[in-house]
Amino acid sequence: MDPIRLTRTLVDIESTSGKEAEVGAALYDELSRLGYCVHKMPVAHERFNVFAIVDDQPPEIVFSTHMDTVPPFIPSSEDSANIYGRGACDAKGIIAAQISACERLRKEGAPVGMLFVVGEERDSLGAKVANDSPQGSRFLINGEPTENKIAIASKGALRAEVTARGRMAHSAYPALGESAIEKLLDALTRLRTMTLPNNPEVGPSTMNIGVIEGGRAPNVIADFARAHLLYRLVGPSETLRRQIVEQTAGLADVEFVLEIPFMKLRTVPGIETMVAAFTTDIPALSRWGQPVLLGPGSIHVAHTEHECISKRQLLEAVDLYCLLARQLLRA
Repeated sequence: MDPIRLTRTLVDIESTSGKEAEVGAALYDELSRLGYCVHKMPVAHERFNVFAIVDDQPPEIVFSTHMDTVPPFIPSSEDSANIYGRGACDAKGIIAAQISACERLRKEGAPVGMLFVVGEERDSLGAKVANDSPQGSRFLINGEPTENKIAIASKGALRAEVTARGRMAHSAYPALGESAIEKLLDALTRLRTMTLPNNPEVGPSTMNIGVIEGGRAPNVIADFARAHLLYRLVGPSETLRRQIVEQTAGLADVEFVLEIPFMKLRTVPGIETMVAAFTTDIPALSRWGQPVLLGPGSIHVAHTEHECISKRQLLEAVDLYCLLARQLLRA
C-alpha cells in the first residue's frame, strides 16, 4: 500500500464538510479490498463514518482522523518533496499513513482498528455519533498535523458572542440616540486588555475577534452591534467566563455558544513533544480510549491555498504510528 499514491487519490476527491460521502465510499472500498471488516456508521443524510477492524477482532488501539476538509477544493499535485492540495496534511495524508501503519501492525497480530469521521472542521458531528457506539478500545491515536511530534496537550476553544444594543437616531443629532457600536467597541477594549490565563506547561490562553457586525447606515446611530470571539483555553473555563461577563457588564450581553475543553494527553518515550494550540475531535471521542495525538504535516499550511505534506514526513509517520502502537500495547 503506497501512502503517497493513496494521499493523492483522496485529495482528488472533494470532501468539504457536509460532502464526505464520496471519499467515505472510496475509503470503504479500499479498506474492503485490503481485507478489513469495514462498517459504515450513519451520521446524517448520506454522510457516514468509516470503521474498520481486523477479522472482527475487538481493537485495543484505534487510529482515527477526519475525512472532511475546509473549502475550497484544490486538486492534488506533487513535486519531489511534497504533495499539494486541499486536505494533503489536514487530514488525508494522515489517513494514508494510518492505513499503512495498520497494514504493518496487523501482520504482527496487533489488535488495531481505524475510525475515519465526518464533520471535524465544522461541528465534530461524526465524532459525536461515533461516541455513542464505542468499540472497547483502550487507546485512541488521533491524527492531526503535529509535524510528527506527540502532543502533551491540546488547547480548548470557547466561542463567545458579545452583543450591544442601543437606540437609533439621525446621525446629525447623536445625543438623541445611543450607539450600540460605540458600546461594543468599549466592551471589546476591556476584553482585549484583560489578563488571560496562562498554563506553565502549555502556554497562554489567546483571544481572537473574528467577526464584527452591526449598524444600519453611515447616517444612522446604530441600535445593534455584535462581535464573535474565540478564546483558546489552557485549563477550565469557569473563571474566564465570569471575567468576560464582568468586563462587559453595562455595555453588552455575552452568550457562550461553544466550548471544546482543554485536554492533557498521553505521551510515550522517544517521540519529540509539542503543544497543539488547535482543537481536535478528541474531546468528542471520550469513550474510545485514552487519547494520543500525532500526525505528519504542519498546521501552519493547513487551510491555506498552499496546503501540502512532506513525502518524507508522511513516510516517517508510518514508522512512528507503528512505534507508538507497539509501546501502547505493552502498557
